[in-house]
Amino acid sequence: MRQFGLAFNRYFEKWMFLIIPGSLILGFLFADSLQPMVGAVPYLFAYVTLTMAIGCGIAQLKEVLRKPGVMVWTFALAHVVSPLIAYGIGSALFGPSSPYVVGLVMFTIIPLGVSTVLWVGMSGGSVPLVLAMVVLDSALSPLVVPAGLHLFFNSSVEIDPVPLITDLLIIIVLPTVAGVMLNQWSSGRIQERVKPVSAPISKLCFVAVVSLNASAIAPHVEQLKRDMLKLVPLVVVLVAICYAVGFLGTALRRDRELQVTVSYSTGMRNISLGIVLALGYFSPLTAVPVVLSILVQQPLATVHHFVLQKLNKGKPSETATPHVR
Repeated sequence: MRQFGLAFNRYFEKWMFLIIPGSLILGFLFADSLQPMVGAVPYLFAYVTLTMAIGCGIAQLKEVLRKPGVMVWTFALAHVVSPLIAYGIGSALFGPSSPYVVGLVMFTIIPLGVSTVLWVGMSGGSVPLVLAMVVLDSALSPLVVPAGLHLFFNSSVEIDPVPLITDLLIIIVLPTVAGVMLNQWSSGRIQERVKPVSAPISKLCFVAVVSLNASAIAPHVEQLKRDMLKLVPLVVVLVAICYAVGFLGTALRRDRELQVTVSYSTGMRNISLGIVLALGYFSPLTAVPVVLSILVQQPLATVHHFVLQKLNKGKPSETATPHVR
């Protein structure tokens, strides 16, 4: 059983560049059947977070919190540099008042995606750091998102913090606390003991999350058809730039682990919140680039993982900070 679980985990990571896009396609093909199960997404994500968090001890989290500069820099790259790029590119193509530009900027302002934790863990980044950033960024989002949109477009957007905080507790906070406590209780040995079972299940949960989110988006795909040829290339370029912003923004540190962590953090956003804001507060046209960005970020995360592995093959990290796979 142990060998099967570890082998499954290795094969999943090896073929992830096909599995994740395939999961998206399956989500669209079986949307009607999957949509009733979309409510399970926070709990599936919670298990993924727990699997990552059991490799993190209190000492590692304390070390992260002692260096707030990295988190501030990441948030600046994600929510200042990236929105400026999105606004500039979108305005040049569609004009500054276009609802498409609002959607492009919105994608860069919404908080870091929870699935960032899984990608960082699989790519050799710092799980304690990304967990801390996802929690903090999500907690600040009721202030950051309306302020960012108002700054760019003079729009007033009110976000009900209660559902956001509830999802945050379920998806990140509670499983992280549970995982760290289990790590402490086992003196750091629990991750290796349960990995043959927990790691494959977490990968399957992640596949389910991707498919279920695709099924949730499926009803809105009809409105994308008219503008696909214009927007798809632009969105692909923008999301790729977001990954590059984090990678290049930490290049001078010459720290492989940090580059992996920050580049995924700047490239991925909170899927659920993006859909709710775009469809709930703006015109359907605003939702088009947001939905497209959501569809693109997972396949590009797979490409980014492949590129990172090629760039870092045989290169030892120059940092002494431990990371969790």
